[in-house]
Amino acid sequence: MPGRPITNALTIDVEDYFQVSAFAPYIPREMWDSRECRVERNVERILQMLDEGRTRATFFTLGWVAERYPQLVRRIVAGGHELASHGYGHQRASELSEAEFSADIGSAKKLLEDISGQEVNGYRAPSFSIGEGNLWAFDCLERAGYRYSSSIYPIRHDHYGMPGAPRFAHQVRAGLLEVPVTTVRYLDRNWPASGGGYFRLLPYALSRWLLQKVNELDHQPAVFYFHPWEIDAGQPRVAGISAKTRFRHYVNLQRTEARVRRLLGDFSWGRMDEVFLGADAHPRAVN
Repeated sequence: MPGRPITNALTIDVEDYFQVSAFAPYIPREMWDSRECRVERNVERILQMLDEGRTRATFFTLGWVAERYPQLVRRIVAGGHELASHGYGHQRASELSEAEFSADIGSAKKLLEDISGQEVNGYRAPSFSIGEGNLWAFDCLERAGYRYSSSIYPIRHDHYGMPGAPRFAHQVRAGLLEVPVTTVRYLDRNWPASGGGYFRLLPYALSRWLLQKVNELDHQPAVFYFHPWEIDAGQPRVAGISAKTRFRHYVNLQRTEARVRRLLGDFSWGRMDEVFLGADAHPRAVN
């Protein structure tokens, strides 16, 4: 008799298309408010998709977005999903001082809690920007009251990565768990298996096989992620970007929503806090 399927963690990094780190040289932060915002409609599509699939997920949400769309934050929570922090303004942790990082994660947590009325337990650094050079960030997260982080990608990448880090959930501070996004070990190297641009680029069958391998051979839950802008093929095209950036950002946007829908049917999914924090997962109400 086969056992019950492993419940994996489905996560969405709530940011708009113009806020991705790769666009930072082309779209100054002070120009964000002048851009067409599409994050609200895209998250609404995701919420509908999850409702149809009877799936609950974790939404790592920027404070910048929450401040402008508080009703969206409340709809996420009302749908039974976990609200978590993606920092305030999508600044990489590796580009901030310890004081600046503490201010960013503290203000984002307070803002999300004030809007939702619920405690925020989780954090994901923009662009998975915690690594060997800034492990002090875990001290900041623990002091700020976070219970888990999902900020390390244990691969080699030109923008991020810590290939020597543990592949699965592990305690990094007394009260803080780090839950890396999922990789597969092959030929003495970690390979990405958890979403983002890789999910858009690779054939769906290969992405499914990689996740199955983690569940069946490693006997571990996978952590999958995507962004609202990745289901939005009609988003404005940013001018002047490099060919490499253009390819990475726009490849197969028109196919992502259908692939995510298939993923919902092929695997069992849940919230990060429920999968990794256990029985005491659900956040408490805050005043």
